[in-house]
Amino acid sequence: MGGMRSVEFKVIETDPGEYCVVAPDTEIFCEGEPIKREDEERLNELGYDDVGGVRKQMAQIRELVELPLRHPQLFKSIGVKPPKGILLYGPPGSGKTLIARAVANETGAFFFLINGPEIMSKLAGESESNLRKAFEEAEKNAPSIIFIDEIDSIAPKREKTHGEVERRIVSQLLTLMDGLKSRAHVIVMGATNRPNSIDPALRRFGRFDREIDIGVPDEVGQMEVLRIHTKNMKLAEEVDLEKVAKDTHGYVGADLAALCTEAALQCIREKMDVIDLDDDTIDAEVLNSMAVTNEHFQTALGTSNPSALRETVVEVPNVSWEDIGGLENVKRELQETVQYPVEHPEKFEKFGMSPSKGVLFYGPPGCGKTLLAKAIANECQANFISVKGPELLTMWFGESEAYVREIFDKARQSAPCVLFFDELDSIATQRGSSTGDAGGAADRVLNQLLTEMDGMTAKKPVFVIGATNRPDIIDPALLRPGRLDQLIYIPLPDEASCFQIFKACLRKSPISKDVDLTALARF
Repeated sequence: MGGMRSVEFKVIETDPGEYCVVAPDTEIFCEGEPIKREDEERLNELGYDDVGGVRKQMAQIRELVELPLRHPQLFKSIGVKPPKGILLYGPPGSGKTLIARAVANETGAFFFLINGPEIMSKLAGESESNLRKAFEEAEKNAPSIIFIDEIDSIAPKREKTHGEVERRIVSQLLTLMDGLKSRAHVIVMGATNRPNSIDPALRRFGRFDREIDIGVPDEVGQMEVLRIHTKNMKLAEEVDLEKVAKDTHGYVGADLAALCTEAALQCIREKMDVIDLDDDTIDAEVLNSMAVTNEHFQTALGTSNPSALRETVVEVPNVSWEDIGGLENVKRELQETVQYPVEHPEKFEKFGMSPSKGVLFYGPPGCGKTLLAKAIANECQANFISVKGPELLTMWFGESEAYVREIFDKARQSAPCVLFFDELDSIATQRGSSTGDAGGAADRVLNQLLTEMDGMTAKKPVFVIGATNRPDIIDPALLRPGRLDQLIYIPLPDEASCFQIFKACLRKSPISKDVDLTALARF
């Protein structure tokens, strides 16, 4: 019927048989009342069950938002003012807006969304007026939640902004948040990817009382998110979501949603040769035969990577221990230093041991330093970020240090992660020894590197591997315990190692029977 909505029916019984064809003379009996459009829309509303991977953060948010809106008498009876604001921060796609909508739907509160850039106006005073109207509207419809997305765009640090409008908007926001009465039942939620860009006056008690990190979910959290996104998908029986979760280090909720969509599209692509696009309908047998399999997920994984790390080349290496010939002692040492803390963190916690933060590979060029770093990242199922030392140095003052900070931030976001610095001697020479270095850029980069390595926590497993041919010129501060505390020499291969290298390199190649690898290793 032209211009009318399509109506969906659920078949609960057919007579006779399992299959039937609906023809003009088929009798259809409807049971129960049809669902009203408003009820249908309500069924599709977001709830707490639609948000995964943020269980701890969700508990905090419910405590700070749901309690003041639903049971304000609790705070009144104990004699404290309920919180007025919460700041959610984390990488793009981690679910900040989704959480705010879910809270609003579950509490039944009026939800007022302010997209930061949208309230800006070219007319003087109109931007502040838009902000005032939003708060007035929220107070009229209390209990309500005001959600300011991309809050850093309207509330930057006043001392760093050149525009007068931005300063006035920050002042207006501060005044409005101070003017919220504790009995008004209005909660302000802000979301940003850059919490350090926000004016400090907003981040004090009485305004944004609590700051909650909506970070990259861990493996359990990723499993929850995958279950949510695949609950309506037709999956093959052998699909192993746990394996998919293990392969998606550094993926936020939006990345996992994109991964599921890509896997489904891969399934559709396979059936394109049996689908006639000119037909109005698709054969029921084709539709019934479609199901997303493990292979579809693996193909989707190959074409996607975490959105927060798309600027940096992050790879999950496919190099295993079998690809490395010889170096058995080095492999064993690396397993103890890197692999065990990632795979068995509870053992280290039980014995009160803190795992090593980094190792330094040194030895002649071409002996397998980079290959070893890739292999350990693969064996730990960790992401791998490779940085060439000289790449960090730029001509702009302060830019090199900022790049070091950015790399470490991205490594923490994609944890567990192996951060590999090749040619480390180019940026970590002994301080004060560099000549002709304008402004001491190399010294500042090294200082930033030392600071970042001290700032790494055990909760975010990031392991640093440095490689150099010149360990004698590296600053001793970098080699002390707690930084690159393990020095591993990668020697030139002996005869036995040469044999293992030949074996590893040729294991996938067809070799004639008269080829003697032992004889080759002697040369």
